[in-house]
Amino acid sequence: MYLQTTIIAIVMVATFALASWKLKSPEISMVITAIVGALVGGFGFPSRLLVEGMFTYFDVGLIFLTASIFINIYSETGAMNALVRWIVKQFYDKKWLMLILLGILMIIPGALTGAGSVSIFVVGGLVSSVMNYMGFSKKRIAAFIYLFAMLAAVAPPINLWAMLMAAQANMPYVGFGVVLMVPIIIIASFTILYTGLSKTPERKTKTEILEELPQPPAGMNWFKILVPFGVLLVLILLMQYAAFYIPVLGLPLTFMICAFISIGMDKERWKVKKWYNVMVKTVDQVFPLLGTVISVGVLVNIMTATGVKGLLAITFITLPMAFIYITALIFAPFAQGSLSYGSAIILGTPIIFLFNSMGLNVTVTAAALSFLFPLGDCLPPSRIVGRLTVETVGYEGSYMSFLKAIAIPWLFMGAIGLLMLLFPNQLRFLVVY
Repeated sequence: MYLQTTIIAIVMVATFALASWKLKSPEISMVITAIVGALVGGFGFPSRLLVEGMFTYFDVGLIFLTASIFINIYSETGAMNALVRWIVKQFYDKKWLMLILLGILMIIPGALTGAGSVSIFVVGGLVSSVMNYMGFSKKRIAAFIYLFAMLAAVAPPINLWAMLMAAQANMPYVGFGVVLMVPIIIIASFTILYTGLSKTPERKTKTEILEELPQPPAGMNWFKILVPFGVLLVLILLMQYAAFYIPVLGLPLTFMICAFISIGMDKERWKVKKWYNVMVKTVDQVFPLLGTVISVGVLVNIMTATGVKGLLAITFITLPMAFIYITALIFAPFAQGSLSYGSAIILGTPIIFLFNSMGLNVTVTAAALSFLFPLGDCLPPSRIVGRLTVETVGYEGSYMSFLKAIAIPWLFMGAIGLLMLLFPNQLRFLVVY
Protein backbone atom coordinates (compact mmCIF):
# COMPACT_ATOMS: atom_id res chain seq x y z
CA MET A 1 0.00 0.00 0.00
CA TYR A 2 2.83 2.36 0.89
CA LEU A 3 4.60 1.57 -2.41
CA GLN A 4 1.38 2.06 -4.42
CA THR A 5 0.71 5.44 -2.80
CA THR A 6 4.32 6.50 -3.36
CA ILE A 7 4.02 5.66 -7.07
CA ILE A 8 0.80 7.71 -7.31
CA ALA A 9 2.54 10.63 -5.58
CA ILE A 10 5.52 10.46 -7.97
CA VAL A 11 3.20 10.37 -11.01
CA MET A 12 1.21 13.36 -9.68
CA VAL A 13 4.38 15.39 -9.04
CA ALA A 14 5.68 14.61 -12.54
CA THR A 15 2.29 15.47 -14.07
CA PHE A 16 2.11 18.77 -12.23
CA ALA A 17 5.66 19.73 -13.25
CA LEU A 18 5.00 18.90 -16.91
CA ALA A 19 1.58 20.61 -16.98
CA SER A 20 2.97 23.75 -15.27
CA TRP A 21 5.82 23.89 -17.78
CA LYS A 22 3.59 23.49 -20.82
CA LEU A 23 0.42 25.33 -19.76
CA LYS A 24 1.84 28.05 -17.47
CA SER A 25 -1.30 27.79 -15.32
CA PRO A 26 -1.13 26.40 -11.76
CA GLU A 27 -4.92 26.07 -11.62
CA ILE A 28 -5.33 23.93 -14.75
CA SER A 29 -2.18 22.02 -13.81
CA MET A 30 -3.67 21.11 -10.42
CA VAL A 31 -6.91 19.82 -12.00
CA ILE A 32 -5.00 17.75 -14.58
CA THR A 33 -2.77 16.39 -11.80
CA ALA A 34 -5.85 15.43 -9.79
CA ILE A 35 -7.41 13.57 -12.74
CA VAL A 36 -4.17 11.71 -13.52
CA GLY A 37 -3.76 10.82 -9.83
CA ALA A 38 -7.29 9.39 -9.72
CA LEU A 39 -6.72 7.36 -12.90
CA VAL A 40 -3.44 5.92 -11.62
CA GLY A 41 -5.07 5.24 -8.24
CA GLY A 42 -7.78 3.14 -9.87
CA PHE A 43 -10.71 5.53 -9.46
CA GLY A 44 -11.32 5.98 -13.18
CA PHE A 45 -12.47 9.43 -14.29
CA PRO A 46 -13.34 10.92 -10.86
CA SER A 47 -16.50 12.94 -11.67
CA ARG A 48 -17.94 12.77 -8.15
CA LEU A 49 -14.59 13.53 -6.47
CA LEU A 50 -14.02 16.48 -8.80
CA VAL A 51 -17.42 18.01 -8.00
CA GLU A 52 -16.95 17.44 -4.26
CA GLY A 53 -13.51 19.02 -4.44
CA MET A 54 -14.85 22.09 -6.22
CA PHE A 55 -17.04 22.83 -3.18
CA THR A 56 -14.44 22.02 -0.51
CA TYR A 57 -13.54 25.69 -0.03
CA PHE A 58 -16.80 27.18 -1.29
CA ASP A 59 -17.15 29.27 1.89
CA VAL A 60 -13.62 30.68 1.52
CA GLY A 61 -14.25 31.58 -2.11
CA LEU A 62 -17.56 33.23 -1.20
CA ILE A 63 -15.85 35.38 1.43
CA PHE A 64 -13.18 36.34 -1.06
CA LEU A 65 -15.71 37.31 -3.75
CA THR A 66 -18.08 39.30 -1.51
CA ALA A 67 -15.21 41.16 0.17
CA SER A 68 -13.82 42.10 -3.24
CA ILE A 69 -17.25 43.33 -4.35
CA PHE A 70 -17.46 45.51 -1.25
CA ILE A 71 -14.01 47.07 -1.63
CA ASN A 72 -14.50 47.70 -5.38
CA ILE A 73 -17.90 49.32 -4.87
CA TYR A 74 -16.42 51.42 -2.06
CA SER A 75 -13.61 52.48 -4.40
CA GLU A 76 -16.06 53.23 -7.23
CA THR A 77 -17.90 55.76 -5.04
CA GLY A 78 -14.72 57.85 -5.03
CA ALA A 79 -14.12 57.43 -1.32
CA MET A 80 -10.67 55.90 -1.87
CA ASN A 81 -9.62 58.75 -4.17
CA ALA A 82 -10.81 61.27 -1.58
CA LEU A 83 -8.82 59.48 1.11
CA VAL A 84 -5.61 59.54 -0.96
CA ARG A 85 -6.02 63.22 -1.79
CA TRP A 86 -6.57 64.03 1.89
CA ILE A 87 -3.41 62.12 2.83
CA VAL A 88 -1.40 64.07 0.23
CA LYS A 89 -2.86 67.42 1.31
CA GLN A 90 -2.17 66.88 5.00
CA PHE A 91 1.05 64.88 5.09
CA TYR A 92 2.97 65.27 1.81
CA ASP A 93 5.67 67.34 3.51
CA LYS A 94 6.03 64.73 6.28
CA LYS A 95 7.71 61.86 4.46
CA TRP A 96 7.63 59.26 7.24
CA LEU A 97 4.02 59.85 8.22
CA MET A 98 3.12 59.82 4.53
CA LEU A 99 4.72 56.39 4.05
CA ILE A 100 2.93 55.02 7.13
CA LEU A 101 -0.44 56.18 5.83
CA LEU A 102 0.24 54.81 2.34
CA GLY A 103 1.17 51.49 3.93
CA ILE A 104 -2.08 51.41 5.92
CA LEU A 105 -3.99 52.27 2.74
CA MET A 106 -2.35 49.30 1.00
CA ILE A 107 -3.21 46.91 3.82
CA ILE A 108 -6.95 47.65 4.15
CA PRO A 109 -8.28 46.09 0.88
CA GLY A 110 -6.19 42.93 1.21
CA ALA A 111 -7.01 42.51 4.89
CA LEU A 112 -10.72 42.58 4.08
CA THR A 113 -10.48 40.23 1.10
CA GLY A 114 -7.60 37.91 1.97
CA ALA A 115 -5.71 38.69 -1.26
CA GLY A 116 -2.79 41.06 -1.71
CA SER A 117 -3.63 41.31 -5.40
CA VAL A 118 -6.86 43.16 -4.49
CA SER A 119 -4.81 45.81 -2.66
CA ILE A 120 -2.79 46.32 -5.83
CA PHE A 121 -5.92 46.43 -8.00
CA VAL A 122 -7.70 48.95 -5.76
CA VAL A 123 -4.99 51.33 -4.49
CA GLY A 124 -1.69 50.07 -5.92
CA GLY A 125 -1.77 52.47 -8.86
CA LEU A 126 -2.54 55.49 -6.68
CA VAL A 127 0.13 54.60 -4.11
CA SER A 128 2.67 54.01 -6.89
CA SER A 129 1.87 57.40 -8.45
CA VAL A 130 2.18 59.25 -5.14
CA MET A 131 5.52 57.55 -4.32
CA ASN A 132 6.76 58.32 -7.82
CA TYR A 133 5.90 61.99 -7.27
CA MET A 134 7.76 61.83 -3.96
CA GLY A 135 10.91 60.88 -5.87
CA PHE A 136 11.32 57.22 -4.93
CA SER A 137 12.95 54.89 -7.46
CA LYS A 138 10.97 52.17 -9.22
CA LYS A 139 12.88 49.55 -7.25
CA ARG A 140 11.90 51.03 -3.89
CA ILE A 141 8.29 51.53 -5.01
CA ALA A 142 8.10 47.93 -6.21
CA ALA A 143 9.51 46.62 -2.92
CA PHE A 144 7.10 48.79 -0.91
CA ILE A 145 3.99 47.78 -2.87
CA TYR A 146 4.86 44.07 -3.03
CA LEU A 147 5.65 43.74 0.69
CA PHE A 148 2.57 45.66 1.78
CA ALA A 149 0.42 43.58 -0.58
CA MET A 150 1.81 40.49 1.17
CA LEU A 151 1.16 41.97 4.60
CA ALA A 152 -2.37 42.87 3.47
CA ALA A 153 -3.02 39.23 2.56
CA VAL A 154 -1.70 38.04 5.93
CA ALA A 155 -3.51 40.66 8.02
CA PRO A 156 -6.71 39.81 9.91
CA PRO A 157 -9.65 39.42 9.68
CA ILE A 158 -9.17 37.22 6.57
CA ASN A 159 -5.93 35.27 6.32
CA LEU A 160 -6.66 32.54 3.75
CA TRP A 161 -3.57 30.47 4.57
CA ALA A 162 -4.45 30.33 8.26
CA MET A 163 -8.13 29.73 7.47
CA LEU A 164 -7.33 26.79 5.16
CA MET A 165 -4.88 25.25 7.63
CA ALA A 166 -7.34 25.67 10.49
CA ALA A 167 -10.12 24.06 8.45
CA GLN A 168 -7.95 21.06 7.56
CA ALA A 169 -6.60 20.64 11.09
CA ASN A 170 -10.08 20.93 12.69
CA MET A 171 -9.00 23.92 14.77
CA PRO A 172 -11.07 27.11 15.17
CA TYR A 173 -10.00 30.19 13.28
CA VAL A 174 -9.85 32.34 16.41
CA GLY A 175 -7.07 34.05 18.34
CA PHE A 176 -5.16 35.16 15.23
CA GLY A 177 -5.71 38.93 15.57
CA VAL A 178 -2.80 39.98 17.80
CA VAL A 179 -0.40 37.20 16.80
CA LEU A 180 -0.67 38.41 13.20
CA MET A 181 -0.75 42.16 13.81
CA VAL A 182 2.40 42.38 15.97
CA PRO A 183 4.71 40.82 13.30
CA ILE A 184 2.95 42.87 10.61
CA ILE A 185 3.76 46.09 12.49
CA ILE A 186 7.42 45.01 12.80
CA ILE A 187 7.75 44.05 9.12
CA ALA A 188 5.86 47.17 7.97
CA SER A 189 8.14 49.40 10.08
CA PHE A 190 11.23 47.79 8.55
CA THR A 191 9.85 48.18 5.01
CA ILE A 192 9.02 51.85 5.64
CA LEU A 193 12.54 52.48 6.98
CA TYR A 194 14.07 50.60 4.05
CA THR A 195 12.04 52.72 1.62
CA GLY A 196 12.36 56.05 3.39
CA LEU A 197 16.11 55.92 3.92
CA SER A 198 16.79 55.51 0.19
CA LYS A 199 18.11 58.47 -1.76
CA THR A 200 15.45 60.33 -3.71
CA PRO A 201 15.89 62.89 -6.52
CA GLU A 202 13.99 66.15 -6.62
CA ARG A 203 10.31 65.48 -6.12
CA LYS A 204 7.21 67.25 -7.41
CA THR A 205 5.35 69.84 -5.39
CA LYS A 206 2.13 69.11 -3.53
CA THR A 207 0.16 71.26 -6.01
CA GLU A 208 1.47 69.29 -9.01
CA ILE A 209 0.50 65.98 -7.38
CA LEU A 210 -3.01 67.12 -6.47
CA GLU A 211 -3.57 68.27 -10.06
CA GLU A 212 -2.71 64.78 -11.38
CA LEU A 213 -4.59 62.69 -8.77
CA PRO A 214 -8.22 61.73 -9.59
CA GLN A 215 -10.80 64.16 -8.26
CA PRO A 216 -13.38 62.72 -5.81
CA PRO A 217 -17.03 63.23 -6.78
CA ALA A 218 -18.90 66.27 -5.52
CA GLY A 219 -20.46 65.82 -2.12
CA MET A 220 -17.94 63.26 -0.87
CA ASN A 221 -17.29 63.86 2.83
CA TRP A 222 -15.92 62.09 5.90
CA PHE A 223 -19.30 60.65 6.83
CA LYS A 224 -19.56 58.85 3.48
CA ILE A 225 -15.93 57.72 3.67
CA LEU A 226 -16.14 56.25 7.17
CA VAL A 227 -19.68 54.83 7.44
CA PRO A 228 -19.15 51.63 5.36
CA PHE A 229 -16.01 50.67 7.32
CA GLY A 230 -17.67 51.66 10.57
CA VAL A 231 -20.62 49.34 9.88
CA LEU A 232 -18.22 46.55 8.91
CA LEU A 233 -16.29 46.94 12.17
CA VAL A 234 -19.47 47.04 14.26
CA LEU A 235 -20.92 43.91 12.60
CA ILE A 236 -17.67 41.95 13.02
CA LEU A 237 -17.45 42.93 16.70
CA LEU A 238 -21.12 42.02 17.25
CA MET A 239 -20.59 38.59 15.65
CA GLN A 240 -17.65 38.01 17.95
CA TYR A 241 -18.91 39.43 21.25
CA ALA A 242 -22.71 39.26 20.92
CA ALA A 243 -23.07 36.03 18.94
CA PHE A 244 -25.99 34.78 21.08
CA TYR A 245 -28.00 37.99 20.73
CA ILE A 246 -27.97 38.59 16.97
CA PRO A 247 -28.81 36.41 13.94
CA VAL A 248 -25.96 34.50 12.35
CA LEU A 249 -24.76 36.80 9.58
CA GLY A 250 -21.47 35.34 8.40
CA LEU A 251 -18.75 37.30 6.63
CA PRO A 252 -20.18 37.04 3.07
CA LEU A 253 -23.50 38.64 4.12
CA THR A 254 -21.63 41.21 6.23
CA PHE A 255 -19.56 42.31 3.24
CA MET A 256 -22.65 42.52 1.02
CA ILE A 257 -24.46 44.65 3.63
CA CYS A 258 -21.49 47.03 3.67
CA ALA A 259 -21.42 47.02 -0.15
CA PHE A 260 -25.08 48.15 -0.27
CA ILE A 261 -24.33 50.81 2.35
CA SER A 262 -21.46 52.06 0.15
CA ILE A 263 -23.88 52.28 -2.78
CA GLY A 264 -26.24 54.28 -0.55
CA MET A 265 -23.42 56.78 0.10
CA ASP A 266 -23.07 57.51 -3.63
CA LYS A 267 -25.09 60.21 -5.38
CA GLU A 268 -25.68 57.83 -8.33
CA ARG A 269 -27.08 55.15 -6.03
CA TRP A 270 -30.02 54.40 -8.32
CA LYS A 271 -27.92 53.65 -11.42
CA VAL A 272 -28.29 49.88 -11.28
CA LYS A 273 -26.26 49.29 -14.45
CA LYS A 274 -23.24 51.08 -12.94
CA TRP A 275 -23.12 48.79 -9.90
CA TYR A 276 -23.87 45.73 -11.99
CA ASN A 277 -20.83 46.57 -14.14
CA VAL A 278 -18.70 46.97 -11.01
CA MET A 279 -19.73 43.50 -9.84
CA VAL A 280 -19.05 41.98 -13.26
CA LYS A 281 -15.64 43.66 -13.30
CA THR A 282 -14.96 42.32 -9.81
CA VAL A 283 -15.80 38.76 -10.83
CA ASP A 284 -13.41 39.09 -13.79
CA GLN A 285 -10.78 40.54 -11.47
CA VAL A 286 -10.92 37.82 -8.84
CA PHE A 287 -11.73 34.88 -11.13
CA PRO A 288 -8.09 33.65 -11.29
CA LEU A 289 -7.91 33.52 -7.49
CA LEU A 290 -11.33 31.87 -7.22
CA GLY A 291 -10.09 29.38 -9.78
CA THR A 292 -7.08 28.75 -7.56
CA VAL A 293 -9.26 28.05 -4.52
CA ILE A 294 -11.49 25.68 -6.54
CA SER A 295 -8.56 23.82 -8.13
CA VAL A 296 -6.87 23.49 -4.73
CA GLY A 297 -10.03 21.84 -3.39
CA VAL A 298 -10.10 19.42 -6.34
CA LEU A 299 -6.44 18.48 -5.90
CA VAL A 300 -6.71 18.04 -2.13
CA ASN A 301 -9.84 15.88 -2.49
CA ILE A 302 -8.10 13.53 -4.94
CA MET A 303 -4.96 13.46 -2.80
CA THR A 304 -7.10 12.44 0.16
CA ALA A 305 -8.87 9.70 -1.79
CA THR A 306 -5.65 8.23 -3.18
CA GLY A 307 -3.80 8.40 0.14
CA VAL A 308 -1.15 10.82 -1.15
CA LYS A 309 -2.17 13.48 1.37
CA GLY A 310 -1.76 10.98 4.21
CA LEU A 311 1.60 9.89 2.79
CA LEU A 312 2.86 13.47 2.77
CA ALA A 313 1.58 13.99 6.31
CA ILE A 314 3.33 10.86 7.60
CA THR A 315 6.53 11.81 5.75
CA PHE A 316 6.53 15.26 7.30
CA ILE A 317 5.80 13.96 10.77
CA THR A 318 8.76 11.57 10.58
CA LEU A 319 11.22 14.20 9.30
CA PRO A 320 13.81 15.59 11.73
CA MET A 321 12.67 18.91 13.18
CA ALA A 322 15.95 20.51 12.15
CA PHE A 323 15.18 19.72 8.50
CA ILE A 324 11.78 21.47 8.71
CA TYR A 325 13.31 24.58 10.27
CA ILE A 326 16.23 24.72 7.83
CA THR A 327 14.14 24.26 4.70
CA ALA A 328 11.01 26.20 5.72
CA LEU A 329 12.17 29.42 4.07
CA ILE A 330 12.85 27.50 0.84
CA PHE A 331 10.02 24.99 0.52
CA ALA A 332 7.15 27.17 1.79
CA PRO A 333 7.58 30.03 -0.75
CA PHE A 334 8.28 27.68 -3.67
CA ALA A 335 5.24 25.56 -2.73
CA GLN A 336 3.15 28.75 -2.81
CA GLY A 337 4.59 29.65 -6.21
CA SER A 338 3.56 26.24 -7.54
CA LEU A 339 0.40 25.35 -5.62
CA SER A 340 -0.83 28.77 -4.52
CA TYR A 341 -3.16 28.38 -1.51
CA GLY A 342 -2.85 24.60 -1.82
CA SER A 343 0.58 24.96 -0.20
CA ALA A 344 -1.10 25.75 3.12
CA ILE A 345 -2.95 22.43 3.08
CA ILE A 346 -0.38 20.14 1.54
CA LEU A 347 2.62 21.41 3.53
CA GLY A 348 1.14 23.53 6.32
CA THR A 349 -1.41 21.10 7.77
CA PRO A 350 1.10 18.23 8.35
CA ILE A 351 3.42 20.67 10.12
CA ILE A 352 0.55 21.78 12.37
CA PHE A 353 -0.22 18.15 13.24
CA LEU A 354 3.46 17.52 13.98
CA PHE A 355 3.85 20.61 16.17
CA ASN A 356 0.60 19.82 17.97
CA SER A 357 1.85 16.31 18.83
CA MET A 358 4.95 17.93 20.35
CA GLY A 359 2.93 20.31 22.53
CA LEU A 360 3.78 23.43 20.52
CA ASN A 361 1.23 26.21 20.07
CA VAL A 362 -0.56 25.57 16.78
CA THR A 363 -2.09 29.05 16.49
CA VAL A 364 1.35 30.68 16.49
CA THR A 365 2.58 27.94 14.14
CA ALA A 366 -0.23 28.60 11.64
CA ALA A 367 0.42 32.35 11.90
CA ALA A 368 4.15 31.78 11.30
CA LEU A 369 3.50 29.66 8.22
CA SER A 370 1.11 32.29 6.88
CA PHE A 371 4.07 34.71 6.80
CA LEU A 372 6.23 32.22 4.87
CA PHE A 373 3.79 31.01 2.21
CA PRO A 374 2.87 34.41 0.66
CA LEU A 375 6.55 35.10 -0.04
CA GLY A 376 6.14 32.69 -2.95
CA ASP A 377 3.62 34.89 -4.77
CA CYS A 378 6.55 36.41 -6.67
CA LEU A 379 8.07 33.04 -7.60
CA PRO A 380 7.38 30.90 -10.70
CA PRO A 381 5.31 29.42 -12.11
CA SER A 382 2.37 31.54 -10.85
CA ARG A 383 4.06 34.86 -9.83
CA ILE A 384 0.56 36.34 -9.32
CA VAL A 385 1.35 39.30 -7.07
CA GLY A 386 4.85 39.75 -8.49
CA ARG A 387 3.50 40.22 -12.02
CA LEU A 388 0.79 42.61 -10.80
CA THR A 389 3.39 44.68 -8.94
CA VAL A 390 5.64 44.94 -11.99
CA GLU A 391 2.72 46.02 -14.19
CA THR A 392 1.28 48.48 -11.67
CA VAL A 393 4.59 50.18 -10.86
CA GLY A 394 5.68 50.22 -14.50
CA TYR A 395 8.91 48.49 -13.58
CA GLU A 396 11.02 48.34 -16.74
CA GLY A 397 13.85 46.04 -15.63
CA SER A 398 13.94 42.26 -15.94
CA TYR A 399 11.88 40.12 -13.59
CA MET A 400 15.08 38.87 -11.96
CA SER A 401 16.07 42.47 -11.18
CA PHE A 402 12.62 42.93 -9.61
CA LEU A 403 13.29 39.94 -7.35
CA LYS A 404 16.61 41.51 -6.35
CA ALA A 405 14.84 44.82 -5.65
CA ILE A 406 12.47 43.19 -3.15
CA ALA A 407 15.07 40.80 -1.68
CA ILE A 408 15.94 42.65 1.56
CA PRO A 409 12.40 43.25 2.93
CA TRP A 410 11.41 39.81 1.50
CA LEU A 411 14.13 38.11 3.56
CA PHE A 412 13.22 40.17 6.65
CA MET A 413 9.60 39.00 6.43
CA GLY A 414 10.84 35.42 6.00
CA ALA A 415 13.11 35.76 9.03
CA ILE A 416 10.22 36.98 11.20
CA GLY A 417 8.05 34.04 10.09
CA LEU A 418 10.91 31.60 10.75
CA LEU A 419 11.48 32.99 14.25
CA MET A 420 7.79 32.54 15.03
CA LEU A 421 8.02 28.95 13.78
CA LEU A 422 11.06 28.32 16.01
CA PHE A 423 9.54 29.75 19.19
CA PRO A 424 5.74 29.17 19.09
CA ASN A 425 5.36 28.49 22.82
CA GLN A 426 7.39 31.54 23.80
CA LEU A 427 5.06 33.68 21.67
CA ARG A 428 1.75 32.14 22.77
CA PHE A 429 1.05 35.22 24.93
CA LEU A 430 0.16 36.92 21.61
CA VAL A 431 -2.77 34.53 21.10
CA VAL A 432 -5.71 36.57 22.42
CA TYR A 433 -9.23 35.15 22.12
